[in-house]
Amino acid sequence: MNTVTRQRLVGRDDELRSLFGHLDGVGFRGRAIGLLGEPGVGKSALQAEAVEHARSLGFAVLTARGSQSETHLPFAGLHQVLRPLLPRVDRLPTTQRDALLACFAMGDSTEINPFFTFLAVLELLVDAARQTPVLVCLDDLHWMDQPSIDAFAFVTRRIASERIIVLCTSRPEALPFADAHTVEWTELNGIDETASAALLDARAPHLSSTLRDRVLWQARGNPLALLEFAAALESGRYAWTEFDEDLPMTTRLEQAFAARAEHLAPAVRAVLTVAAVDDGDDINDVLAAAQILHGSPLDRALVQPAFEHGLLTVVGERYRVAHPLVGSALRQAMPPATRQQAHAALARVLAPHPDRAVWHRSFSLSGRNEQIAAELEQAADNAQRRGAVASAAAWLERAAALSPDPQSRAARLLSAAELGYQLGRFSQVEQIKAQVTGMTLRQRDRSRLTWLEGVFHDGSTGEPAEVRHLVGMAQHATDAQDVDLAMQLLVGAARRVWWRDPGETVRHEIVQAAQQVSVPAHDPRLLAIYALSESHEQGPTVIEQLTRWPADAGGRPDLAGLLGIAAFCTGDFRRAVAFLSTPVQELRAQGRMSLLAEALAIRAWAEIYLGTFDVASSADEAMRLADETGQSLWAATARIAVALIDAVGRGWDAGHDLLSEAEHVALRTPNAASSLLAGVQLARGIAELGANRHDQAYGELRRVYTPADPAFQRVQQVWTLSYLADAAVRTGRRAEARSVLTSVEDLVGASPSTGSTIALEYSRAVLADPASAESLFRTAMEGAGRRLPWHRARAELAYGSWLRRQRRVVDSREPLRAARATFDALGARTWAQRADQELRATGERGWQPTSNPRELLSPQEAQIAELAAQGLSNREIGQRLFLSHRTVSSHLYRMFPKLGIVSRNQLAAAPNNPGNQARRDHLQSGDAS
Repeated sequence: MNTVTRQRLVGRDDELRSLFGHLDGVGFRGRAIGLLGEPGVGKSALQAEAVEHARSLGFAVLTARGSQSETHLPFAGLHQVLRPLLPRVDRLPTTQRDALLACFAMGDSTEINPFFTFLAVLELLVDAARQTPVLVCLDDLHWMDQPSIDAFAFVTRRIASERIIVLCTSRPEALPFADAHTVEWTELNGIDETASAALLDARAPHLSSTLRDRVLWQARGNPLALLEFAAALESGRYAWTEFDEDLPMTTRLEQAFAARAEHLAPAVRAVLTVAAVDDGDDINDVLAAAQILHGSPLDRALVQPAFEHGLLTVVGERYRVAHPLVGSALRQAMPPATRQQAHAALARVLAPHPDRAVWHRSFSLSGRNEQIAAELEQAADNAQRRGAVASAAAWLERAAALSPDPQSRAARLLSAAELGYQLGRFSQVEQIKAQVTGMTLRQRDRSRLTWLEGVFHDGSTGEPAEVRHLVGMAQHATDAQDVDLAMQLLVGAARRVWWRDPGETVRHEIVQAAQQVSVPAHDPRLLAIYALSESHEQGPTVIEQLTRWPADAGGRPDLAGLLGIAAFCTGDFRRAVAFLSTPVQELRAQGRMSLLAEALAIRAWAEIYLGTFDVASSADEAMRLADETGQSLWAATARIAVALIDAVGRGWDAGHDLLSEAEHVALRTPNAASSLLAGVQLARGIAELGANRHDQAYGELRRVYTPADPAFQRVQQVWTLSYLADAAVRTGRRAEARSVLTSVEDLVGASPSTGSTIALEYSRAVLADPASAESLFRTAMEGAGRRLPWHRARAELAYGSWLRRQRRVVDSREPLRAARATFDALGARTWAQRADQELRATGERGWQPTSNPRELLSPQEAQIAELAAQGLSNREIGQRLFLSHRTVSSHLYRMFPKLGIVSRNQLAAAPNNPGNQARRDHLQSGDAS
């Protein structure tokens, strides 16, 4: 350890002990840890000490440092970290290798798939960690480019079982990861008085007592301030004035650093000027640009004072500004003309790199310039194709700033906002919207601005005035023959109906506006608008048009996704699963995790309504991906599905944490998302039914039918009906439930969908008078749900229970046994126990639930087992689930004893294997609608 580092780390024993403990324990758990603190508090010094300790333990150390001037440069931070590992890139699967190399413009491909890139990063790190533990140091993470931050966030969520430690530093006011739980952050404060005095006396022993006290008071325990103020005062380069007491610490430190450069030779200052605005790390680029700025030849020897004064550091051909505050101080001290000249010089030197060159050229101007703005827009397009969406947004905002034409300026800002929406940057989009609102907009851009309203809530606000505004914009787009924009706006309006109903009149206005757009009757966008807006009224039309489409939508996953939504909202759940399987496969293959999470969440609910409550279902994966991509509504949707699956399988007594989390999301969404709340009530009602708490079940489910209740949802009440009927019969509320049944029958009309028919047939039987009940029960068992084991078993359970209450004990046993056997096979333990209780009441004893080891598996383990049983390799499973192949291997190793097997070859034959497709056969059997 060098002397300076020892001095800087005075007073940091506890922090070092914690860091060293994490490094020493890497064999037990990988993790991401972070240090938060103001400039100079010692984050980088602690990180440097951790690096030395890691190297003494045999770690491979990979480092990167963020720079304020590099935040727009896509994947700059990632390249710093991976540079030593790039020789291994050929070991990666082709899709991952090509995606990663495209980030760095090192391969033939120019198209970047972000999540395959991220998976490539994970695989490279995991591969390196097989040989030796890995420490990844990310200094000044808050200044790294967003694409790199996204890659590191992806990695940190997947290293718990790897020998990898990620150590970050950041300023507290600019926490870089959207999910604060991705990293275990520790906030650093200043060192205490004793340590401050010891550090100052070791560094500046000759200060007068007056100056010593002044430094201690002004530094307030900030180690860098203690050292820098003392050095500046001793050298005579800096003196305080009476006004300094009011200055922030950062400003005072910048002044002290600026004082170092004031008396250096012009050639040295030219190099420092260029380095302060450069967005790279090549010292030769800086020297070449500084030579243009200085006007005479320069070599490295001439700028040695910059290194000696601690302003720049150079290793080989790579340099960096010694401390972020040095760069900030140099920029603050620059006259505007000098800064422009430095950018112009860099633009000339970087001509072989057009995107970087135009960025610097844009800052060399003193006014607006359409040519440069257009070049920046092209650079943004290039960045977007490379998967660097965050960088593309930055370039578009800069292009807008240089646009002479106000309407072009607004259009470019809106393009930046649309990219911000893709990135989940709510504050950025709101800021741009506020800026654009007062500008002169083209008609199309007014519509784009309208579409952005509420877009982060997926239209969940549902305010009638807001929906009507979207419809009005769509009508303008229709008049202008801008079909795509009109349909985009109307789909957005229709989505709002799903989350919160704006009323019959507004729903019909959406449908009427869609009918005015010149698209074919089978256009998936039109069908989605119909189904989302008037699922009951337009249901027969939608279902008839859906039959015209093949299950894969002609190889168009984007269209299949819309068709899946249309099928789901109209209650054609079997077809919804089929349609949504296509985009799930394609989106997974393309690594488009945001859209994949949505498709998985909807498919999970379609499976649930069909009666599939699989531990390896779409729901758990949808929840994890939606959390990772910041989609709170879809994450909440998936959480409810996971909780409902638990209710049917294991049951729960005191509520469910996932439901509480989903309810919280719904209630903090503007005006509440009734669709989410209806799902919460359904899950709670089913849990109460499974536990034979019928009064509580009825209270939970009845909320979905109360118009004044936030959980009221006109579509989901149809699919909730049969469970309400169950609770009503057991609580003496048959008449009240019949009234609800009648209103639902009126709602769905004469041609209900399969999902609606199943609910109606069951409810009519359960709520019937004794004289008509038996024939209605037979209709329920042999009707729309006859080939769906869950629904047939529920009808058999209800029929057997009715027979027993009619004192036909012997007749009741056969349907009750069939129901119990089906529930047991489906893993619906609580419902199998309900059927067994009914059988016990008939005098039958001796049944034991089937032992099913798959219940011991987590949802992710079950999914991995299913894919392994299909013959996929660990790498193929990892790529499909966005995990490292070693993580897949670890999961398989842990699950074999649970399943009573010793190798993956036994998975397919294991009777309780989660990959046994027999549990899903009913999704493919029978009629399609």
